[in-house]
Amino acid sequence: MRILGISCHYHDAAATLVLDGRVAAAAEEERFTRRKHDASFPRHAARWCLEEAGLVAKDLDHVVFYEKPLLKFERIISGYAAVFPGSAPVFVRAMRAWLREKLWIESEMRRELAFRGPLLFGEHHLSHAASAFYPSPFQQAAVVTADGVGEWATTTIGVGDGLDLGLIREIRYPHSLGLLYSAFTAYLGFEVNEGEYKVMGMAAYGQPRYIDRVQRVVRLLEDGSYRLDMRYFAYQRSMRAYGQAFLELFGPPRQPGDEIDQHAADIAASVQLVLEHAMLALARTARALTGLDNLCLAGGVALNVLANARIAREAGFKRVWIQPAAGDSGGSMGAALHVAHAIGRDPRVKMVSAKLGPDCSDQEVFALLERERIAHRVVTPEELIAETAARLAAGQVVGWCRGRMEFGPRALGSRSILADPTDERMKDIVNLKIKHREPFRPFAPSVTAEAASTYFQLTSDSPFMLLAVPVRPEWRERLPAITHADGTARVHTVDSGIDPTYHALLREFSRRRGVPVLMNTSFNLRGEPIVRTAAEAFNTFSHTELDFLVLGPTIIEASAKRALAPYPGGKAISPEVVI
Repeated sequence: MRILGISCHYHDAAATLVLDGRVAAAAEEERFTRRKHDASFPRHAARWCLEEAGLVAKDLDHVVFYEKPLLKFERIISGYAAVFPGSAPVFVRAMRAWLREKLWIESEMRRELAFRGPLLFGEHHLSHAASAFYPSPFQQAAVVTADGVGEWATTTIGVGDGLDLGLIREIRYPHSLGLLYSAFTAYLGFEVNEGEYKVMGMAAYGQPRYIDRVQRVVRLLEDGSYRLDMRYFAYQRSMRAYGQAFLELFGPPRQPGDEIDQHAADIAASVQLVLEHAMLALARTARALTGLDNLCLAGGVALNVLANARIAREAGFKRVWIQPAAGDSGGSMGAALHVAHAIGRDPRVKMVSAKLGPDCSDQEVFALLERERIAHRVVTPEELIAETAARLAAGQVVGWCRGRMEFGPRALGSRSILADPTDERMKDIVNLKIKHREPFRPFAPSVTAEAASTYFQLTSDSPFMLLAVPVRPEWRERLPAITHADGTARVHTVDSGIDPTYHALLREFSRRRGVPVLMNTSFNLRGEPIVRTAAEAFNTFSHTELDFLVLGPTIIEASAKRALAPYPGGKAISPEVVI
């Protein structure tokens, strides 16, 4: 079967093409429009998916949307009605959005895709669950999903068995771990659906001194479920996440741009620890209910690498697999896979790489360099590896753009900025001079899969950078640039059979610096999506203090920098929560 999955109208819109059970192409709309977390209909991503496979819309068997809009609309109406008239202003705003576009997704899909065949609608959390189970290596597995909110569900437990998948337990709105964490994200002065990573990173600098207060706003129950005390939250009656009672409990909020003080860090540490306890309890409940040894995770909360690591260590499962595009973008993949496998009975195909997006091909690279008359050197693969490793070992920082773009929020060696992890200065150089982001933000290590356990307390591969584990104590001083304040690192393991070029670079760097590890962060500047094309890579390179650029088979020096377009700069911080 040929199936196109679509997710949109909340955040991180995306499209995924599944052919005979295999994910052939997947991409977020933001990478095409250059609007970070773009929620609009993924017309560019969908068209690219079809073009990549040499198809047109009439070749598709189905187009599937990742959730049920009418059921979600029912929840919106019911939620605001429950607290009316206090919800009147936000109700009016929500109705404008729904009546303008969200209710008419069927006609929008037909118009944008010129598709006349069958349209299907999945369920939000079933799409998340399908995105986690069907591409996993497991024949049977428990599945846990958690995010802000779908139609009604915010958290689910499910069971996957071969081609079959079902949800057996759910927690419903307004009780939500995703919305809980978003409330603290807004309180700490960061943008909802963007700043959650910052809260997680900030937690390492604090102590969980306020855990008792956090436990007053969310109560963890013995059966693995939880309940929010809605007196502290405002998202049912306003666009703000927290209410006056929240401020009376935790004090005045941090304003965007303010320095990070100890109070803010301690708040972050407290909510992070409570989230870990909640997710660990859910996973243990899933283990008890299903009796299965394998676990799959998805939903936006599954991007919390500290909670994931606790689950992998402590929940009692033998193996854990996490969808790399765990948020709403991955819903497009799950919706398509559910139709392919549960309905079409297509065979399952294990997902070994997240590199499912557009290719930075040699043809594209050379066309750009010739058109813009950019000075460059063409090198052999062996020369590319040797020179890049030598320059990294000498303290230079490289923009690395090669091959197919990653699907999901992590850079995994296709659209990366790389530096020497043994040089402590690289934290400030990359954060402040290149990425233009907060100095407390941590960096991830890429490491050869066969050597990962030497440097990190890791018992399994981590190919999608979704586990934060301790750096082994004897290596922390040797790897200061990737060791976070709490002694952990968000590890990315690289398999030679999956990414031979990046693996070879790690090995060559090891010959020069003694460790097969590189500091790896996404190739983008603050406020913009990860680069997609060769032109975007060169333009971002030109707006930074990167020392050189690897673009396909070429090396471009800093002397060739020339802006092809203005740098968009950071976005304004918004405390709004869209439910």
